[in-house]
Amino acid sequence: MSKKFQGTQDYIATDDLSIAVNASVTLEKPLLIKGEPGTGKTMLAQEIAKALNMQIYTWYIKSTTTAQQGLYEYDAVARLRDSQLGEERVHDIRNYIVKGPLWKAFESDKQVVLLIDEIDKADIEFPNDLLLEIDKMEFYCYELQEAVKAKHRPIILITSNNEKELPDAFLRRCFFHYIRFPESETMQKIVDVHFPNIQEDLMNTALNAFYRVRETQGLKKKPSTSELIDWIRLLKLGNQKVKEHTPAHELPYLGALLKNEQDIELLLRMAKMGLKRGY
Repeated sequence: MSKKFQGTQDYIATDDLSIAVNASVTLEKPLLIKGEPGTGKTMLAQEIAKALNMQIYTWYIKSTTTAQQGLYEYDAVARLRDSQLGEERVHDIRNYIVKGPLWKAFESDKQVVLLIDEIDKADIEFPNDLLLEIDKMEFYCYELQEAVKAKHRPIILITSNNEKELPDAFLRRCFFHYIRFPESETMQKIVDVHFPNIQEDLMNTALNAFYRVRETQGLKKKPSTSELIDWIRLLKLGNQKVKEHTPAHELPYLGALLKNEQDIELLLRMAKMGLKRGY
């Protein structure tokens, strides 16, 4: 890859993130991205594809996902049904091979981006089941009795929310990067991307209030970048002003920032405790 990733007009990439992306491509290793929800892990893959003018294939992982589904699935039920109906297509087994995202990425005539999203949702053995395919860039289709080899090694991004530990053998094959939550300066740039004409006073007061909420000890779910963007959008649409010292529990549209009753109750309790102490 001659072109280096440095972020895009719609995605602010820090220097260390850009270095991680380009290093993983140079080493031809999957890039394992961790970070709290809402830090742009999934969007990163989409923006890399956009910046490098590549197609992207996405594999969204669920608790029931198996490694085989990423390669292909053989639809034996459909073939049995067609045979009972006397369909001509039943004589070619290829009609019943459903290609997965890895197969599609492997057979592409150009290099592509492959996103394996939230790998930690699957069974603990799931990452190990992909070791050979990721290493060798090939797999065997037993129904067709042929090997499927990658024409071009895809740029592989794997995201994790750290819900469970990943196997050491899998980690050794990856380049790792943890996306830290953006500091205020970086967050201003992110907000500018979404709201290029935002008033400076609204930007400053909203960011200050946002970080005050995030720094509250004991929150079950801290608000993320995506919550901040939604909140600012509501503030702009509702023409709401955030005062410099507005108590956190009195912020307008608080439900855009906090997503459970325990955290809202926590802010209320802390406010009452502050009043009793004369703060």
